[in-house]
Amino acid sequence: MTASLAPGATSRADARRNRALVLAAAQRAFAEQGASVSLVEVARRAGVGAGTVYRHFPTKAALLEAVMQQRVDRLAKMAADHLAAPDPGAAFFDFCTAVITTTPDNQALCDIVQSDDGWPRALLRSAGARFHDALAALLDAAKRDGAVRADIELDDVLAIFTGCVAIQRLRKARGGMDRSAAIVLDALRAEPVGLMVTKRDAVAEVRNETVDRNESGADSCPVCHAALSRAGTGRRARYCSAACRQKAHRRRIAAAR
Repeated sequence: MTASLAPGATSRADARRNRALVLAAAQRAFAEQGASVSLVEVARRAGVGAGTVYRHFPTKAALLEAVMQQRVDRLAKMAADHLAAPDPGAAFFDFCTAVITTTPDNQALCDIVQSDDGWPRALLRSAGARFHDALAALLDAAKRDGAVRADIELDDVLAIFTGCVAIQRLRKARGGMDRSAAIVLDALRAEPVGLMVTKRDAVAEVRNETVDRNESGADSCPVCHAALSRAGTGRRARYCSAACRQKAHRRRIAAAR
């Protein structure tokens, strides 16, 4: 026969299970309703009694800190796991994208953490240090690989996280990176690629800049080859007359079609 667990062991296992249920329920509740949600509501979502919540977390501040510590530790582990990737640059930007796209739902908790109301932060400081160390290692690997600009520091990455999360919340982006946030993140790259801030001019794509242009300081008109007159001041004339200028314009329009 299999020996049954001692009463003390069973009690500890139940306590760990209940604590995990409370933390999971609190994470969802804070994300959906903000930090004002009550502990009674958290207990209801977790399927446990309010007394169970209070035994593990005597105050809402303690629960908030535990939820944040759990999330930051998960991010630290994710960053550490990315260090084993064969492409350090791709791993770094994949991690940054994950942080930016998953953090907006936790903004209410972030606001509490950044406040100065004196609630305990010992667990969170420890988790934050682990996260910073893992992110710094991931950043250094990407810089050595040449994927990230050499002048980028950890504080730059953290500031960009803050800005991009604000953009995600402002644009109500769900399920992916907002275009504007992607542009900001792209600034970290050694050679920015992909999205551009400005749109290309459709005409400029097909315009032949070498047709009938006189940028080299030549002395003759590129249309009729007549000598150009020199003015005492101002820009040198490109064409000998308005008629040649109009002919050059028509040629450019025809070349663009």
